[in-house]
Amino acid sequence: MKLYRLRDHGSLDNLAVEDAPEPAVAPDEVLVRIRAASLNARDLMMVFGPSPYGPKPGLVPLSDGAGEVVACGSAVTDVAPGARVVIPFRPGWIDGPFDPAAIATDLGGAVDGVLAEYVAVPARAVVPIPDALSFEQAATLPCAGVTAWAALDRGAPLRPGHGVLIMGSGGVSLFALQIAHTLGCRVIATTSSDAKADRLRALGASDVINYREYPEWDARVRDLTGGRGIERIVEVGGAGTLPRSMAALAPEGEIALVGLLGNPTQAISPLPLMRTTGTIRGISVGSRADLARLLDRAAHHFEPVIDRVFGFDDARDAFAHLAARRHFGKVVIRV
Repeated sequence: MKLYRLRDHGSLDNLAVEDAPEPAVAPDEVLVRIRAASLNARDLMMVFGPSPYGPKPGLVPLSDGAGEVVACGSAVTDVAPGARVVIPFRPGWIDGPFDPAAIATDLGGAVDGVLAEYVAVPARAVVPIPDALSFEQAATLPCAGVTAWAALDRGAPLRPGHGVLIMGSGGVSLFALQIAHTLGCRVIATTSSDAKADRLRALGASDVINYREYPEWDARVRDLTGGRGIERIVEVGGAGTLPRSMAALAPEGEIALVGLLGNPTQAISPLPLMRTTGTIRGISVGSRADLARLLDRAAHHFEPVIDRVFGFDDARDAFAHLAARRHFGKVVIRV
């Protein structure tokens, strides 16, 4: 088979295709013929740094893959060859509360990922793909989609009519917009682009704030909500935007802390949270069970937004396209 390895860090020139034997299948594993894989901002960190897992020369990149089962280990009884499946970002987290030890199973980071023609994974981890979703659509969900799902589905319950704030048009934010819209929530989005504002409204945002026009966008959120603030914020900026998120929060609202794009060591006063009795909840992607629920939601209520699909031979071009940050939606590689 063919696969890609990141021979070293610092440049896409280090991402090279190689020939390798098909993986051996353990008794509790299945062999998946990968049909599609998608990229996340995390994958650029694996190439250019800093990597949250440390340097890993020789790593097979990408965490998000979907395909068909072509072989099963001798102990596998509940998955059959021919099944269309998607692989979780963190195969070691099946369900229940988060166990930090499961980070050691993160694909394309802690261990080899899915930018390969075949991958062997534990049978209990794979999730069936609903008929309504293509391989490409399913492959967009394990990292960014599940992160957005965990930001909205875990924690304090969201009800129809509640407000959700999303930031920008990255993968997590777009999925959070679509999921929140299907839950009957009012979605307010921020962006710096009028063109992207129109696309965010088309996906279900009731209001879009251009933060270049309204640099104090927290005050604008309060204006749009009659002074109350907003019940849930999917926070992808980290220290750079967290103070305004806290100021925009409704009483007993919740900030789902997803990203740390700003300086993660910056000191931030918690006083605004005390004024609203609000909560900040950390998000670390999600479990296999989260992915299964998200697949069902997507199959019945929304289509993942795909910006562009590249061929397997053009994987480096896919990375470069993501790094240019001109995309709107997921970047996918068809294998």
